[in-house]
Amino acid sequence: MRTWPAIDIETGRLQSTSPADPTQSPDVAPDERDLLSAALIDFGVAAIDESDGDRWRVFFDDGSERDRALAALARDFPQLVLTALDLPDEDWAARSQASLRAIRVGRIIVAPPWDRARRSDGDTRDIEIVIQPSMGFGTGHHASTRLCLAALQQIDLNGTSVVDVGTGSGVLAIAARMLGASEVLAIDDDEDAIQAARENLALNAGVRVELHPVGLERLVLTPADVIVANLTGGLLIRAADLLMELVAPSGRLIMSGFTQSEHVSVLAAFRAFRVVDTMQEDEWMCTTLQREGAFT
Repeated sequence: MRTWPAIDIETGRLQSTSPADPTQSPDVAPDERDLLSAALIDFGVAAIDESDGDRWRVFFDDGSERDRALAALARDFPQLVLTALDLPDEDWAARSQASLRAIRVGRIIVAPPWDRARRSDGDTRDIEIVIQPSMGFGTGHHASTRLCLAALQQIDLNGTSVVDVGTGSGVLAIAARMLGASEVLAIDDDEDAIQAARENLALNAGVRVELHPVGLERLVLTPADVIVANLTGGLLIRAADLLMELVAPSGRLIMSGFTQSEHVSVLAAFRAFRVVDTMQEDEWMCTTLQREGAFT
């Protein structure tokens, strides 16, 4: 039986704040659970099981990623109790995902196959996207994905071309197509991600998205009207020049996957573009940038 490298993290020692609390002072420390979640993005995380109260069990793709994460977390979060484990595969992924339910972002409803949304109001403007949860690929339940879904709805995508960089499950590419984009290309350098996106396309009949298993540095194509990049702060900064080259004149770049503490550094890498909109959910940020022009 396969074993999975994992870390048990006792999260009860982390400070948790509520951004909705009106008594909260403006200089309150950020929610440390959000900071921990952001730190884990830099490693090969397969899944996170948060079902056991004040303990997270984080599963990794391989032992080397687990060991890198263990060293980094011990350095950056010295208050945490960390325990390295090698656990037998007992269908933990399916169990951890079974509780997922449909979520709504504006007009868009993202649902796992077992919780297809029921529209009691009969509103035909709603868009339902069916996503099969899989290890490491988003279902819409992460704040950065929700922010990107909201940002896509702020743009008239009818007839536009869209490139989704680092597509993962394909949810953002599928959303762009269902919002009216005429051409959507989804790229990812992870073959498993492309396979997950392909399977999710099959669950959304009639949605056409072109999938390419390629890294951004090897991508050669005509610039697109809209680029979506839900990555990490560090990757956005390193790939800034490549991403800007992908944006057509008067086009837009939607980027997320970075935290409030990274916002200034990320924007500095894209200083040639104009900020159109910025949204925030907890510590997670999403910014829409634009080349000069009248694209609306």
